[in-house]
Amino acid sequence: MSELTREERLVDVFATLADTLIDHYDVVDLMQTLVDTCVSTFDVAAAGLLLADEHGDLDVLASTSEESRLVEVMQLSAQAGPCIESFRTAAVVSVTDLEQGPPDWEPFRRAARAQGFTAVHAVPLRLRETTIGALNLFLGEGGGLTDRDVRAARALADVATIGILHERTLRASDAAREQLQHALNSRVTIEQAKGILAYTHDVSMDEAFRLLRAHARSNQLPLALVARQLVDRAIIF
Repeated sequence: MSELTREERLVDVFATLADTLIDHYDVVDLMQTLVDTCVSTFDVAAAGLLLADEHGDLDVLASTSEESRLVEVMQLSAQAGPCIESFRTAAVVSVTDLEQGPPDWEPFRRAARAQGFTAVHAVPLRLRETTIGALNLFLGEGGGLTDRDVRAARALADVATIGILHERTLRASDAAREQLQHALNSRVTIEQAKGILAYTHDVSMDEAFRLLRAHARSNQLPLALVARQLVDRAIIF
C-alpha cells in the first residue's frame, strides 16, 4: 500500500468517526469500520474489539474474522490476556512474541497460535478516566507494527471512544450505559442473523456478515435493524 493511499484511508476513517459527534450513528457499524480500517491500513492479519457492558464485563462487539473472534472469546473465558490487561490498565499492551506474558495467559496463547497469530497489540478505548473497551490487533508471520502505526491505532481508538462517549453522554451516564448495552444486545441479534445467512446461502460466517452489512448499507438501514428483521423473518434475501 502506498503511503498516499494509507494516509487517505486514515483521513477517511477519522472523518467518519468525527461525524458521530454530530450525526445519528450505529455503534456496531462504527466499531466494525474501526476494525476493518485497522486491517486495511496496518500490517495486521485481523482485528477485534471488546466493549464493556453496564456491569463492566467485556464482550466481543466487532471482529474482522471468525479466527480473531475465537481468540478473544478464549481470552474472555480465561479473563486473562493482553486485551483484558489493556482494558484494566488503560494502557497499550504490545506482545511482540506470544511466548511473553504471565502464565495465566496460556489459554490465550494456545488459541492465538492455533489461528496462526504470532503477536498482538491491545489498545484501550479510553476517554479521560473512562475506559470502555479495548482494540486487539493480531499479527501473523512477517507482520509488524511501527511506533507510528501504534500511535495511529491509538488515535483511531481515541476518536472512536469520543464518538461513543462524547460530552453529552458523559453528563448523562445512564444514557451512555444504555447505549453501550443496546450495542451489545444488537451484536447477539447480528450473530443470529449471520448464522441464518450462512445456512441459507451455504457460505462462511465471514461471508454471511458481508452479505448482511451490504444489505444494510445498500438500503441505508442500521445493521442491527436488518439483523432483527432477518431473525424475525420480516425480510428474506
